[in-house]
Amino acid sequence: MEPFNINRRRFLQSSTASLAVSAFGLPNLDLFYPAKNYRVALIGAGWYGKSDLFRLIQVSPVEVVALCDVDKNMLDGAAKLVSQRQKSGKTPKLYGDYRKLLAENELDLVLIGTPDHWHALQTIDAVKAGAHVYVQKPISVDVIEGEAMVAAARKYNKVVQVGTQRKSTPHLIDAKKNIVDAGLLGKISHVEMCCYIHMRNNGNPPVEPVPSFLDYEMWTGPAPLRPYDGLPHLRWWRTFMEYGNGIMGDMCVHMFDTVRWMLKLGWPKKITSAGGIFVQKGGKSNIADTQTAIFEYDELHCVWQQRSWGNSDNPDYPWSFTLYGEKGMLIASTMRCDFIPVDPKGQKIHLDVVYEKEKYPEDLTEERIELNAAPATRLHMLDFIAAIENKTRPVADIEEGHISTASCILANHAMETGRAMRYDPVKRIVKDDAEATKLLQRPYRKPWIHPDPLKV
Repeated sequence: MEPFNINRRRFLQSSTASLAVSAFGLPNLDLFYPAKNYRVALIGAGWYGKSDLFRLIQVSPVEVVALCDVDKNMLDGAAKLVSQRQKSGKTPKLYGDYRKLLAENELDLVLIGTPDHWHALQTIDAVKAGAHVYVQKPISVDVIEGEAMVAAARKYNKVVQVGTQRKSTPHLIDAKKNIVDAGLLGKISHVEMCCYIHMRNNGNPPVEPVPSFLDYEMWTGPAPLRPYDGLPHLRWWRTFMEYGNGIMGDMCVHMFDTVRWMLKLGWPKKITSAGGIFVQKGGKSNIADTQTAIFEYDELHCVWQQRSWGNSDNPDYPWSFTLYGEKGMLIASTMRCDFIPVDPKGQKIHLDVVYEKEKYPEDLTEERIELNAAPATRLHMLDFIAAIENKTRPVADIEEGHISTASCILANHAMETGRAMRYDPVKRIVKDDAEATKLLQRPYRKPWIHPDPLKV
């Protein structure tokens, strides 16, 4: 097969790229032509890691020099695809241990698509090795990990972009600019966010021998070592709190991060939450199937509702957020958004997701691609490159990703303890709650050492 070569100018001349220039305050398209061909590595070559990498290849003339995954079959498959996609046609060097990859290669960019429990150590080690980082959300599995990631990015002066690409989603950029920022909602004092997608894997697979192509010890890393009961890929790992923070950490982080971006919100003053396993009790899963959380700000409540069972009250918006203002409401998702004014004579506004199937026909044959998210990820990658070259903060800077991630983690702690969480990001404590403060840092499995924000 001929090497896959994408015409970047085709993208840069598109209306989506023009929208990005306007939204990000960038002066012209020239800055999207990188000063050099960046040397790139991907750590975690599964579904979304590859998806992120392929979007980067589409918009920047990078050279993918190394791939890392603990599943040899997945690694070999990714290597073949990358050799077909990148302009040089070269096959990257392959690794099973990300530390060896970082030690043996001079890298400009590192993309991290591993499970959540690996994000902190790999991000910190990558910036220490001199690379800028694109890390998937949520950035961490505990709050102190996130603090250490921010500290490392700042200490080593590296750009760290978080994969909360809703901030680069064309129809949401449009809604922020022309509805929220334009004042069509008036004062906003209530937000509702939800996820009613049935995405909680809950089986009872038997314990079995670890296959020879998988390094399960390395896959587990600093997390607790569960008995092996089948490949953890394709969402099985997400059903366990050992590796993440449930649907709250997986799906709320996207919606809450988008709301914070649209409304220019920082840390919540108080977080409360309730929920648990109320319906789906039969399997091994230990993440909540039902949860409500409230993120409180001055004269504003952001409420999260989650159910992995039953029906959605609005089939068009099963994973979404709604901003309620005195003049109207905006309901939005990754697929569409609708502005409905309070005044019945007012003008409604409807916006749909932007697809780029004609510009990027290769998307149509990519396995498990999220076609609705591909344009957003391409813009997110362009913003990442622009931040590096302009020495600015990206739209989804690590600190913003930390606030959104940590807030979701604190909501889980509120559910667990039955108490409100008031986090102090300066002192890195939960105010007036020594017991909850201890929850901010999970114990690591030996020999892995938990990162310290003061010692990165």
